[in-house]
Amino acid sequence: MSVGQKPPQRAPSALPGRSEPEQPLVIIVDDDASVREGLTELFQSAGYQPASFASTREMLDADLLDRPGCLVLDVRMPGTSGLDLQRHLAQGGNSKPIIFLTGHGDIPMSVEAMKAGAVDFLTKPVRDQTLLDAVAAAIQLDVAQRVAAVAVKGHVERFSTLTPRERQVLREVAFGRLNKQIAFELGISEVTVKLHRGNVMRKMQTASVGELVRAWEALPTTLR
Repeated sequence: MSVGQKPPQRAPSALPGRSEPEQPLVIIVDDDASVREGLTELFQSAGYQPASFASTREMLDADLLDRPGCLVLDVRMPGTSGLDLQRHLAQGGNSKPIIFLTGHGDIPMSVEAMKAGAVDFLTKPVRDQTLLDAVAAAIQLDVAQRVAAVAVKGHVERFSTLTPRERQVLREVAFGRLNKQIAFELGISEVTVKLHRGNVMRKMQTASVGELVRAWEALPTTLR
């Protein structure tokens, strides 16, 4: 946040027409109380719901990572650093978008953070608008990831309704095999292949082979 810059006028704590749980949550982790206070005011003024913590442990204990939004992390803090937290979340399969905001950054550190998936790596002092633009991009990314996760969950649930033979046929179709080739590979008739293929299309709720292949490719590799 720019030093000496007057914060924008504060917006209401909730956006018009938006219920509280839907409001993007910007999680701030910084051991500097003045930074936390300034960022809290800035994000509130932009219509976001901020939640600030002095350490990564406090933040993890609050159990807020499932909420829509993003993280704004200092890099160097007592205990677990922002980079350590990024690695911890990645190892746990949590792809929460992260923006690093630090007064102690260097090029190798920023490269490491960005390679690990950070949305941005900003050095203090930073212009308010630059930070807000980064937060907007991070929240947009979070929305897209959540939509994709819901789609994958639906594919997995529908895949679970397939019989073992139907899963074999789906796999062969996804590999681009023709009915005749599938029949030879599985030791069944083409008529039976067509029957299984029809059942797969219906159960997976796809209207074309292209849709079916995309659904297959969206499945976790452990299922494929």
